[in-house]
Amino acid sequence: MIYLTVITVGNLKESYWREAVAEYEKRLNTFCKPTLLQLKEARLPENPSEGEIRSALADEGRRILEAIPPRAYSIALCVEGKQFSSEELAAKLEGVIASESGNLCLIIGSSHGLADEVKTACQLRLSVSKLTFPHQMMRPLLLEVLYRSFSIIKGTKYHK
Repeated sequence: MIYLTVITVGNLKESYWREAVAEYEKRLNTFCKPTLLQLKEARLPENPSEGEIRSALADEGRRILEAIPPRAYSIALCVEGKQFSSEELAAKLEGVIASESGNLCLIIGSSHGLADEVKTACQLRLSVSKLTFPHQMMRPLLLEVLYRSFSIIKGTKYHK
């Protein structure tokens, strides 16, 4: 059994993002046991200083690290991460699943990113694209990417 944990920081405000997440969570059930953990975003003033942002990221980082399941292969989503094609990511995940405990954990930080401690604790840093996307869009986008990867691994028709 593959256990998939996706840790995110912050709430999805619009219903269409929540609906997309629910749809891909339902689809992922075909391939794995998904768990979506949504952590509260640290409060920041309207125009935070760099120090306030660092402090918020440190607070979020501590809570993220506590939420990573034991023995999970953890992947931090960050702009400086490695980029893969769909097939390459599927192959990477398939190798991880085969050689690890079958536990995957992917982490999306807040709109300010992830604390360095979280990135360092993860076995892989992943960048979905060089393009910039709205923070709210990353959750459904990541779940689609994971669903596509599992579809490739299982040889279904979803990925063409």
